Amino acid sequence: MATGYRTSLLWIWLTLLLALSLQVMPLAEGWQIWRPDWLGLMLLYWCMSAPDRVGVLHGFVLGLLLDLIEAAPLGQNALLLSLLAFLSALIYPRFRAYSLLQQALLVLVLLGLVQLVEQWLRTLFGSFSMHLAFLLPSLIGAILWPWWTTMFQAFERRLSGGE
Repeated sequence: MATGYRTSLLWIWLTLLLALSLQVMPLAEGWQIWRPDWLGLMLLYWCMSAPDRVGVLHGFVLGLLLDLIEAAPLGQNALLLSLLAFLSALIYPRFRAYSLLQQALLVLVLLGLVQLVEQWLRTLFGSFSMHLAFLLPSLIGAILWPWWTTMFQAFERRLSGGE
C-alpha cells in the first residue's frame, strides 16, 4: 500500500474531513445501524497508505472533532480513533504484504475491536445495549475496504500525474 510518491497533506485532510462529514450525516432512525464507520475506515486507509504522514495525533484530533459534533463525552471518540491509529501502526509492516481479501478481514478485526471498546465505554456511561448489532459498521467497512482502497489509490495516481 505504500506508494512511491508523496501524498499531499491537504489531500489527506480533505478526505478525512469528508469522512467526518459522512460520519455525522443525519440518517433515518432505522438506517443508522447500517452506516459504516467512515472516519475509522478513512483513518485506517491513511495510516496504512501514508504512515509517515498520518498517525495517532490525527486520530486524536479527528476524535475530538467528532466528540464536539456529536456532543459525546469529550475524549471518547478521541480515545477510540487514537487506538485505531495506534493498532494500525503496530500491524502496518504485515498489513501491506496481505492481499485485499486478507486486508479486509484485518480491517474487520480492527474496526470490530474499536467498536467493542466503544460499546464498553458506552456501558460505563449508561446507554447499554444487549445485541451484537454494534458490529455491523465494522462488517460493512470490511466489505467496502477493497473497493475503498482501489478507488483512493486511483485518485492518488491521478492527482500525482501518473496514468
